[in-house]
This record gives sequence, structure tokens and C-alpha cells, in this order.
Amino acid sequence: MNLLITGAWSGADKLIPVLERSGHTVVFMQQEQDSLPCSPAAIEGVVCNGLFLHHDISLFTSLRFIQLTSAGADRVPAAYIKAHHIALYTAKGVYSIPMAEHAVMAVLAFYRKLRLYFDNQSKCLWQKDRSLRELCGSTVCIIGCGSVGSACAARFAAFGCRVYGVDVCAAQQPHFDTIFDLKNLGEAASQADAVIVCLPLTPDTEGVLDSRFFARLKKGCVFVNISRGRVVKTADLLQALSKQSLCAALDVFEDEPLPADSPLWQMKNVILTPHVSFAGNGNAERLNDVVMRGIEDGTRNSQKIV
Repeated sequence: MNLLITGAWSGADKLIPVLERSGHTVVFMQQEQDSLPCSPAAIEGVVCNGLFLHHDISLFTSLRFIQLTSAGADRVPAAYIKAHHIALYTAKGVYSIPMAEHAVMAVLAFYRKLRLYFDNQSKCLWQKDRSLRELCGSTVCIIGCGSVGSACAARFAAFGCRVYGVDVCAAQQPHFDTIFDLKNLGEAASQADAVIVCLPLTPDTEGVLDSRFFARLKKGCVFVNISRGRVVKTADLLQALSKQSLCAALDVFEDEPLPADSPLWQMKNVILTPHVSFAGNGNAERLNDVVMRGIEDGTRNSQKIV
């Protein structure tokens, strides 16, 4: 099979020889925005992230499968892929562990007032604040109960939290006390001390977290977004944050990089990270396993189609 692999797969250099020994013909391109190093019409399988943001997928007339290095599939033309019966594989599960740990860290940072103590440390100031919160006994609402949301649920449950989930499919899952349907989002979130957003970005979820949602949150609620910035209406979030009734840990944004003139940079009740919640030292091995399985499945299924 003719494969096009991009630099989005960090382990490609070590595993391309393995693929070639298995009979695949591999073409590699480091940067997905660069000119294609071969005729797209000859490519049958692709390993990439945002390749089709820069190159017209319709030129890949022999394409049988796509293996993404991202857990989300919002950067590929889903309608075209479905219409042309192209198999699509994501990196589901690869980044769940670091993202869940990031979510716990974010909530604890507010509960234990780390910003205050970091500031005091810079001033050599010994000053105690005993109004610290415990995670145990808190109610955590996780919006999106896929692999990332499930990993978050397991960790918050281990801390002794009540864990509510919100998902398009309200079927019960381990580590969740209750799972609400997405139409009952406001009801679930209104009971939460912390809200963790793990929603995939789809036409149905874009902008779903708006002023009506934020108005339902408790005073002092910690809002954590580790999914996609566009599931949140930023203007509505800014309004809620400006009232100082909400804390937020934001890893993703509508516009990335976050513009320097965004009010979010200056807010004391906000922790910002530059879309790094997915980063972890175990990712490479997990991604290698997922990609190699995806190529194997894509090749096998393509042979069945032919």
C-alpha cells in the first residue's frame, strides 16, 4: 500500500522501516502545509493531523483510510470522508491520561490557592490562608464522557468526588454517579463545584457553552476547558469571569495562539496554558501503538473492499 506519513507522527522515523519491510511504500513529509512530495492520486493511506486543512482531499482519488494523530476529528472534511467511504481512525485514548491529570491539577490549583502562594513566594512573604478547599466531597460535572471524560471521572472519583457526566448518549459508565443527556446540561452543571469540558467539537457542540450555561453555575465554580475553544462562546465566558463569580483554567481557545490583547491574560481568576493539556511522556508509545494498528486495520479493510 502507498502511504503518506507526516511529521505529526513523532515516532515515524523509527517505524517507517518496519512498514516498508511489511511491503508498504512510504512517502514522508515533515510539515503538512508544504507542497506534497508525490502525486496525491497514488496515495492509499495517510497518517496525519491537519493535512487536509492545507491540501484538497478530492485530489487523493485512491485514498482508502486516514489515521489521525489527534483524538478529535474536527480538522478533516467529515462529509467528504463519509461520502467516499474512506475509513477514519483517530488517536482516541492516546492523550486521555495527561489530559485527565491536567484537569485535576487545574481544580486543585484553585482549591489550594496556588497563585496566592506563588505570589507570596516571589515576595518572600510568609502568610497563611486557611480558607482552602478539599476536593473530597466536591461535585464534579464532566461534559463529554468519551475516553478523556472517562479518564477524568476515574481520577476525580478516586479523590472522593461525586461525578456527574453529560453526554449525547446518557448510558451509565464506570466512575460516574449519574450521566445526564446533553439537553439537561444546565441542570447537571448547576450542581457542580467544578466543571470539566471534554466535548468533541461538532456542529452540534460549537458554542453550546453560552451565557445561559454560565448563568447556571454556582458561585465559585471552577470551569476547566481541555477540549476545543469553540465549544465555548468566549464573550459569554468573559462576562461570567468579569463578575468574579467563576474561576477558569483554560487550555484551548477560539483563536490560537491567544491574542495578546485578550482580557483573559490579565484576569486573576483565570489560569491559562497554551494547549498543552495533552502533553505527556507516555504519549509517544501509545501513539505508535494506535497508528500501527490503524495502518494494519486500514490495509486489511482496504483489501476487503478491493
